[in-house]
Amino acid sequence: MDDKLLAHRIAERRTFAIISHPDAGKTTLTEKLLLYGGAIKLAGAVKAKRGRASAVSDWMEMERERGISITSSVLQFPYRGLSMNLLDTPGHADFSEDTYRTLHAADGAVMLLDCAKGVEAQTKKLFRVCRQRKMPIFTFVNKMDRPGREPFDLVGEVEHVLEIGVYPVTWPIYRGATFRGIVYRGFHKDEQKRVYLFDAARAGVSSALQGSEVAPVTVTGLDDPALKNELDAEGYERLLEESALLDEAGDDFDVHRFLAGEVSPMFFGSAMNNFGIEAFLGAFCERMPPPVAREGSKGRVDPLEPFSAFIFKIQANMDRSHRDRVAFMRVCSGRFERGMRVLHVRSKKDMRLANPTTFLAQERTIVDEGFAGDVLGIYDPGVFEIGDTLTSGKDFTFEEIPSFSPEYFVRVGMMDPMRRKQLKRGLDQLSQEGTIQQYTPERGGDPILGAVGRLQLEVVKYRLKSEYDVDARLEPMQCEFVRWVSREDGTELDLLAFDRERVGIPARDVRGRAVVLFAGEWQLNSAKREFSGIKYTETAFGTAVNTR
Repeated sequence: MDDKLLAHRIAERRTFAIISHPDAGKTTLTEKLLLYGGAIKLAGAVKAKRGRASAVSDWMEMERERGISITSSVLQFPYRGLSMNLLDTPGHADFSEDTYRTLHAADGAVMLLDCAKGVEAQTKKLFRVCRQRKMPIFTFVNKMDRPGREPFDLVGEVEHVLEIGVYPVTWPIYRGATFRGIVYRGFHKDEQKRVYLFDAARAGVSSALQGSEVAPVTVTGLDDPALKNELDAEGYERLLEESALLDEAGDDFDVHRFLAGEVSPMFFGSAMNNFGIEAFLGAFCERMPPPVAREGSKGRVDPLEPFSAFIFKIQANMDRSHRDRVAFMRVCSGRFERGMRVLHVRSKKDMRLANPTTFLAQERTIVDEGFAGDVLGIYDPGVFEIGDTLTSGKDFTFEEIPSFSPEYFVRVGMMDPMRRKQLKRGLDQLSQEGTIQQYTPERGGDPILGAVGRLQLEVVKYRLKSEYDVDARLEPMQCEFVRWVSREDGTELDLLAFDRERVGIPARDVRGRAVVLFAGEWQLNSAKREFSGIKYTETAFGTAVNTR
């Protein structure tokens, strides 16, 4: 493939994630993007009732039962000549680790806010990760069809709390207290404004059923005489006043600040009823940048360079009948071809990558090629780890994905001792996925699990039962944190010494590295007084990120 065609293919890619606090409507918005992109014909509600489709982006049964996203979904769909790679992430704080890893693979983010609640706790944490990575961020204020706060208040809160500039690209229109549509202001003050009016019969109702199809909309201008009748005199005057105020008070849209993550274009709408989705998608396609250069151990890697990628997620048992294991690969540069041989940098081994797939939840499509920006699934025979770099031959690595320090610890007991082998296989698999961290006590005994949030442990117990037919008993431990330990001079460490002196629980992680679990800072300080020349680190890779 010549360079010109390669550049064209890469320029078509858009790779982004959606971040939000739980219940802001993230999975619903994901469904509607797929609906408008033509990937699905009927959008499903997150919690499916009888006769209604369930959410396409939620593949795990537990997600459907609880109406929450537990794992990151990878969805690829076309829209207006572009290839959209959408990374739908868990909103629940207990699954921050999975979300952080997914953001590492994205080029931009859509920050979803509830119009009644504004900027919530989990949104702040995820926003900080985007800010650290200097990612462009779009803001979509959801649930405008329900009672909520004034739009100007929401703009002010985002600017004050998140310390980011806001440029409203669309603005809500009301008839009385009823959300009737949006005015598209565009990215320049002299741009022709367009008014999107939604069906009056749908405006006062928030319904998943009516939102399962593309919403009918009337597009007109601010000077249309019929607009005054639709909104009544008060609503029309409010629209003109607020539109003029935005033009006079607001600054021009700064593209460079947007690309640096310093200003966010803001949109208003209702994902449930499909109000404002089409206008948002059009502007998103116009402004979301294609793949850009990424940091590597030997300098920045341009998207036009030969093939390179990294693994940011591993998922087992997506196809329960085949007990498969899929590694999700973000292509960072060049062209990937089905069956090509690549260098697995960590092991220094060449390997052939057969049958790469794209995903729409559990639906898989084998593809013959992929380009920088694409997210592909590849079969994992058990050799990949999160953060692994793959290249077409060059020996370098991409920047490390942050590791997290667990905050909840349990011992794993067995209801049926005859299922010990299945328990080990299940725990090994889940720890390799990054679902939990597993430690083997140095003195023997039941395995120990560490998790960022309690709900992670519930997921582990659920998946052990549903995927490995193992009833596990999780017994809470009085531990607050774990530290990786080694001798500063590089000599062998007597790990059991921590147990003999009762200053922590010595163990090994899944890669055999020495760790000690501590009941608190007081116990860590006791260990430091008792043993000299020992180094304590919060993670085996780089700096741990505390998500709470």
